[in-house]
Amino acid sequence: MDIYTNGSHEKLRQKVREFAENEVKPLARELDEKEQFSVKLSKRMGELGLFGLTIDPKYGGLGLDYLSFIIAIEELARIDSSQAAILASHNSLGIGPIYNYGTEQQKLKYLPNLCTGDALWAFGLTELTAGSDSRGTKSKAVADGDEWVINGSKMFISNASTEISAGVTIQVITDEEDGKKELSTIIVDRNTPGYRAEKIRGKMMWRAIDTARLYFDNVRVPKDNLLGGKGNGSKIMLETLDSGRLTIAAMGLGLARGAFELACKYAQTREQFGKKISKFQAIAFKLADMATKIELAKNTLYHACWLKDNGHPFAKEAAMSKLYCSEIAREVADEALQVHGAYGLMREYDIERFYRDQRLLQIGEGTSEILRIVISRHIGL
Repeated sequence: MDIYTNGSHEKLRQKVREFAENEVKPLARELDEKEQFSVKLSKRMGELGLFGLTIDPKYGGLGLDYLSFIIAIEELARIDSSQAAILASHNSLGIGPIYNYGTEQQKLKYLPNLCTGDALWAFGLTELTAGSDSRGTKSKAVADGDEWVINGSKMFISNASTEISAGVTIQVITDEEDGKKELSTIIVDRNTPGYRAEKIRGKMMWRAIDTARLYFDNVRVPKDNLLGGKGNGSKIMLETLDSGRLTIAAMGLGLARGAFELACKYAQTREQFGKKISKFQAIAFKLADMATKIELAKNTLYHACWLKDNGHPFAKEAAMSKLYCSEIAREVADEALQVHGAYGLMREYDIERFYRDQRLLQIGEGTSEILRIVISRHIGL
């Protein structure tokens, strides 16, 4: 029995699981090896309603709760972290700021198309010298009549340079006095002159999600592209990351569950010393520990989602969920690979990909070290 989910949640879980098993899984290894983004799979996610899950139907979404979104990510990550990351980034980081802080005009202009799967939207916060320190932003926007003129660059931005990428929401400096930066958030459409997205290759993990470096060279956008008011950039970005941390937690939970299932299957078929290795206590105890960690991670994450869905503060619980789920993903993937022995190191076994994919979870959207700082502040230290 799960106290957090209902029939609608489980129906969605089954729909996403079938999609992941039948359509994502057959392509996952090849896309990973080729470091290739799949337009086909993204469009299918749009057809299934996975883009815009939490968006009001008025703007083309389904209007579901946040837990529904988290379950969809979890089920995709159980099979392939790259596709889970595409969904998570587009919904939480791409659509989220426009939906939560945009004007009615901005919502009507951008959201309907972004909910279909025909277009992706990116979120530009990280820079070469601004990672955990988001206020280290150097990109600037200067007012010039009815326009903003933007110069700078962004690094490690998801969903920004695919064939269907439509634009990006970026944090920029809009004023600076005595060393104090005023940070704002601005929408930049992809075809704007001076804007360029360059695909980054050679990643260890999430090789089938597009990752790019962005360049802004005297990019001019209308003043109306300001999102959420001048000087509210940090607030928008930090609140977006609170919700985004739940998506990374969901990826950790899903990956851990997938790795655990691979280990169980292997342990129940591999024979040594005349019996299945699952019958050896050393292996059985590993699997028992994995199952326990996964159950604890699920309850931690689902509770944080319940808080968010019911209008309660959830920043502390989001940080805890992201920290715990990402770290148990590493532990479970490591032990699952160990169960596979030398075969786990071979690319023909999916656990090798799972082991690589878990590594970003302790870095993206708040490193484990930063999250411990966040949590310590919430508990009054």
